[in-house]
Amino acid sequence: MSFTTLGLCEPILRAIKETGYTEPTPIQKQAIPLILEGKDVLAGAQTGTGKTAGFTLPLLQTMMDTPIQKGKARKVRALILTPTRELAAQVAESVGTYGKYLPFSHTVIFGGVGINPQISRLRKGVDIVIATPGRLLDLSGQGAIDLSHVETLILDEADRMLDMGFVHDIKKVLALLPKKRQNLLFSATFSNDIKKLADNLLDSPVLIEVARRNQTTAQVEQVVYPVDKARKRELLIHLIKDNNWKQVLVFTRTKHGANKLSQQLDKKGISSAAIHGNKSQGARTKALADFKAGAVRVLVATDIAARGIDIDQLPHVVNFELPNVPEDYVHRIGRTGRARREGEAASLVCIDEKELLRAIEKLIKKEIHKVQIQGFTPDPSIKPEPKKQQGNSRSRGRRSDGNGKAVGNRERNSRR
Repeated sequence: MSFTTLGLCEPILRAIKETGYTEPTPIQKQAIPLILEGKDVLAGAQTGTGKTAGFTLPLLQTMMDTPIQKGKARKVRALILTPTRELAAQVAESVGTYGKYLPFSHTVIFGGVGINPQISRLRKGVDIVIATPGRLLDLSGQGAIDLSHVETLILDEADRMLDMGFVHDIKKVLALLPKKRQNLLFSATFSNDIKKLADNLLDSPVLIEVARRNQTTAQVEQVVYPVDKARKRELLIHLIKDNNWKQVLVFTRTKHGANKLSQQLDKKGISSAAIHGNKSQGARTKALADFKAGAVRVLVATDIAARGIDIDQLPHVVNFELPNVPEDYVHRIGRTGRARREGEAASLVCIDEKELLRAIEKLIKKEIHKVQIQGFTPDPSIKPEPKKQQGNSRSRGRRSDGNGKAVGNRERNSRR
C-alpha cells in the first residue's frame, strides 16, 4: 500500500514525498481512512509508530474537503491537545511539513514563553491550534481564542495528560467546544482512566491497536545490566565509551539527578546536557537541538521533559533509574526504534529496583534479557534499602517526581 491509495489530495502527497516516506505505517493505514470517514477514533499506538502523521494527514485532508468560503474570517477549526511543550512543537512541525502546500494556517500555544505574541497570532486568525491545556485555558479566559467553531478535537498522548493531572483542564476545554465535532484520542497505553475518558469524549468510536496494549515495540532490543547503585555512573560511562555510542538518551527519576549526572559525564569527557521541567523553554530547545545535531553526545532527561523528543534514528535509550510507574518504561524506550529502525534500550538495575523491574516485566508480558558486565558484578552483601513511606503517586491524577513532590499541578502551571 502507498499513500496514493489513502484518499489524500495531490498537495499533501507532494509534501509526503518530499519527506522521503513512501509507504504508510500500520497506524496510518488503519487510522487515515477511518478519520476521513468522519468517525471518532480511539487509537492505541506506541510512540514512534507514525501516529502524528496518522492524525495530521487526514485532518488536513478533511479540512480540504470542507473549505471555508472566501472572505470569511478564519476560525479555529481544529484543536490538538498535547501534554508537553516539546510534543506540541513536534506536532506543529508535522502540521507545517504536511500542510506546506495547503491554504491553512496553524499556531502552537504553550506556557514558559510570553503570552502576548500568542495573542497577537490568534488575532490574525488561524485554522489549526496545537496547545497544552494550561496556556490554552489562560488564553480562553482572556477572550483571546474562540473554540466554538472547532470541527475536530485531537488528544495526543492522552495517557500522559491524565498522568500529569490535566483531567480537569481537559473537561474545561471540552466545555468550550461545540457538541458536534469529530474526536480522536491517541494513547500509548490503556488504563481504566483512559477508558473512562474515551467513554465521555468519543461517540461510537472505532478502536485501533497497532500493538498489544502496554507492549513495547519489537524493534527495540531490551537489556538489563545488574549493577550496584553506587557504580551506575561508572557503568554508564563504560558502556558509552566501550561501545562508542554517539547519541544516547538517558533517563533519571529526578531533575536534580539529571543535572548531577550530566555534570559528571562532562567531567569524564562525554558531552552532555540535561533537560527537565525547571529548565527554561529556550534552554530545553537548545539542548534538544544540540542533541539532534550531534553537538551533544548524551541527553539526560526526566520523563515529563522527554515527551515530544522525536528523533528518527536515535539508537540508544538508557534507564539510569527505572521509573516508579511501569507504563513510563514503555514511553521511555519508545524514544528509540522509531520510523522502522532498530534501537536498543538498556536499564541499569540495582537491588533496590528489583520490584520495579518485576512490575515492568509483568506489564509488558516478557522477561527482559539480563547481561552481566565483567567488573561490575553486584556485591551480594548489599541489601535493599528500607522502603520509604510514599503516598499513591497517581492520586488525584498527579505523579511523583521522585523527590516526593507532586508534579502534576507544577508542570501544568509552568505552561501558563
